[in-house]
Amino acid sequence: MTKPLIGISGKQVFGRDVAGNIPSLYEAPAHVYWTNYSQGILSAGGIPVYLPLNMDPADAVERCDGLLMTGGTDISPDLYGQESTTDAFAKEPLRDSFELALMDAAVEAALPVLGICRGHQIINVHAGGSLNQDVPEHGAFDLPITTERHEVAFAEGSVLESIYPKHHKVNSLHHQTVADLGDGVVATAFDEEGSVEGLERPGLPIVSVQWHPEMMTTRDTDPVFGWLISRSS
Repeated sequence: MTKPLIGISGKQVFGRDVAGNIPSLYEAPAHVYWTNYSQGILSAGGIPVYLPLNMDPADAVERCDGLLMTGGTDISPDLYGQESTTDAFAKEPLRDSFELALMDAAVEAALPVLGICRGHQIINVHAGGSLNQDVPEHGAFDLPITTERHEVAFAEGSVLESIYPKHHKVNSLHHQTVADLGDGVVATAFDEEGSVEGLERPGLPIVSVQWHPEMMTTRDTDPVFGWLISRSS
């Protein structure tokens, strides 16, 4: 069986962030992708394809069998009708516009999409939803990335309930959370305080989680990557 191609979104930095002591490269743009995401795709049986932010999103959706919308910095709050109330993380307007256009094309084509952390949030914002801009107690940025911070509970009959055990512990590497749900978006995972940790779009192969399954390196391949590969095959 041919392995599915999974497009992976990334972020833009500049040479000064990655080129060490080569000043002539300081202003050159570079695209960055955390390898944990590609490893999750590889381990589940797919082929990761890095998507540069300056490509046509429609071309990506036409050639890829599925998409992985990854974590990163904050989505610009003007995209969900708010003014910024925090400068904890820099905004990425280029990435925002690319990923929203990518979601436009993916929804139109009914392409399988998995969203993680920021990707979970972009799926909600794309559908017209909003975010809580700063929930600092959710961010455990000073702990090992594999630290299990809390349990999540899953909605009955959801995709997430079908692939995860009933008592599932997850890490926590975010300071923003889903607030108002977008059109057609259903919350299907929650932490102990009721914060939304998972989303799905019934009728479309779209699933997202707020935690970072790709970082839980003490486990075998996380089942959510298996779901993406299965739906993309």
